Amino acid sequence: MLLEVNNLYFSHTPEKPLFQNFNLKIEEGKIVALAGESGCGKSTLLNLVYGLLDWQEGEIIFNGTKLLGPKGNLVPGESEMKFVAQNFDLMPHSTVADNVGKFISNINLAQKKEKVLELLDVVGLQDYADIHPKYLSGGQQQRVAIARALSVLPKLLILDEPFSNLDFSRKIELREKLFRYVKQNNISLIISTHELQDILPWLDQIIILQDGRLIQNDNPEETYKNPYNSYVAKLFGEVNIFSDDEKQEFQITKFSYYPREIIISENGLEAEVIESRFAGAHFWNKIKCRNKDLIIYSNNRLENPIKIML
Repeated sequence: MLLEVNNLYFSHTPEKPLFQNFNLKIEEGKIVALAGESGCGKSTLLNLVYGLLDWQEGEIIFNGTKLLGPKGNLVPGESEMKFVAQNFDLMPHSTVADNVGKFISNINLAQKKEKVLELLDVVGLQDYADIHPKYLSGGQQQRVAIARALSVLPKLLILDEPFSNLDFSRKIELREKLFRYVKQNNISLIISTHELQDILPWLDQIIILQDGRLIQNDNPEETYKNPYNSYVAKLFGEVNIFSDDEKQEFQITKFSYYPREIIISENGLEAEVIESRFAGAHFWNKIKCRNKDLIIYSNNRLENPIKIML
């Protein structure tokens, strides 16, 4: 087991503990999403694992060794682990290439240059090698920090909301190259996010936090198809939530249906189309069925009358 968190207790203030008897295990070589709404404890947990915060009780074991936290380490952080947080800590007066190559040996400069260019390709910044970080956007600086962290081939790479500063096209480009690189080099990756649908295809495991509690820990398919509660279901995007009474009325067993799961059928329940809007790859539709508003996706614009099946 690469990472174990056992019976962890942590509190910013004695009156309101964030983690109580918190337990977690992560295997080597996995890409793991740490998900949940803002304030659920994602960033705090990552800071605890990396050794930037002290915990009050419990233990964190990394690669078979108990971690000591700030009280036991003169230099913050842990060896064989890299953490890219929201502050990127770049050297402002050095080029992008020099920042990326900061931890790479100078014994073979040609080899070092080749490695730096390879890492810049992974994060899509080959054309910025000679630029200083102060001239880069926040998203570009974040990618420089990721490339620098990858340069030492850590056993564990921790990324806190790595796509939050990126536009959509850059996000698509970075996520595929990044995930392929960590898999090829057997780097374990923990990535905190509140946008699970953006990285779902590359994940091995999803850990969901809610108010400091671990409420679901499973593979992506199981988490998506069988969310623990409505909080988990909403992390995947738009979703229709049914109360217990509504489940009984619609004669369904699930409490959540994603828009694609509700299909138009000749033999279904009668529904009224309230809105039908073009949304690119599909039409976004608001319908009313048995006095309940529902969101469904369709390939064509919907017009009354329709029937649906859940």
